[in-house]
Amino acid sequence: MKLLSIASGSSGNCYYVGNSDTHLLVDVGISCKRVENALKDEGIKPSELDGVLVTHEHIDHVKGIGVLARKHGVPIYATAGTIAEMKKMTSLGSIDEGLFHEIRPDEKILIKDITVDPSSIWHDAADPVCYSLYGDGKKVSIATDMGNYNDYIVDKLDNSDIMVVEANHDVRMLEAGPYPYYLKRRILGNYGHLSNELSGQLIYRLLNDHVKGIILGHLSKENNFEELAYETVKLELENNSYANDVREFGLAVARRDMPMAAIEA
Repeated sequence: MKLLSIASGSSGNCYYVGNSDTHLLVDVGISCKRVENALKDEGIKPSELDGVLVTHEHIDHVKGIGVLARKHGVPIYATAGTIAEMKKMTSLGSIDEGLFHEIRPDEKILIKDITVDPSSIWHDAADPVCYSLYGDGKKVSIATDMGNYNDYIVDKLDNSDIMVVEANHDVRMLEAGPYPYYLKRRILGNYGHLSNELSGQLIYRLLNDHVKGIILGHLSKENNFEELAYETVKLELENNSYANDVREFGLAVARRDMPMAAIEA
């Protein structure tokens, strides 16, 4: 199993997860062209995609999905609430009804040889989910756009070999920044986004002996930056008595403007 972060941030999100036989995207919040270029660099044709797993309907997660679906006929997997909201979005254009496939939280589905496990998350969207994907005896999880987490989320993400975990904002930067009060409250609320500190606390609970990579994702352009997210998460781990070097499990920060190097589980 391989994970490639194509783009991650408040301006657009897209991840590739796959193996030699099955090729999946999680969200397409960037242009179809950027997706095509990233896949080409990995030797994958867009026509080989077996599906797009959509976490929720916000534009930074679905911006390019209409073009991708029309151009390459890629199936779209999402919850009923997410599908309903996507169909209302004129910016996506018309999408063939037959490409939509409804999924339900906590009901696993099989796409060729990869098992997909969607889990409900706290976010201000119709019916948002995060995903864990199982294949080749490995587990890859992608969990962003969460205002908070609980034992259910920890249990669903536990034992991942590779994971993307949201580290959206620095609380002090957000509070002192130019955003209007209502937007600050939304981001900081239980249905907003994970701060760097909460990200570090969640990651501490998810660490295991076989993890190959933990990627900090969905950083805010206005209220965070890569070095701050990395160092804050590192400090949270140290404060929770994690004594090893974070480089041992490949802690890294996803880029919004370019793909990262792919990680093999």
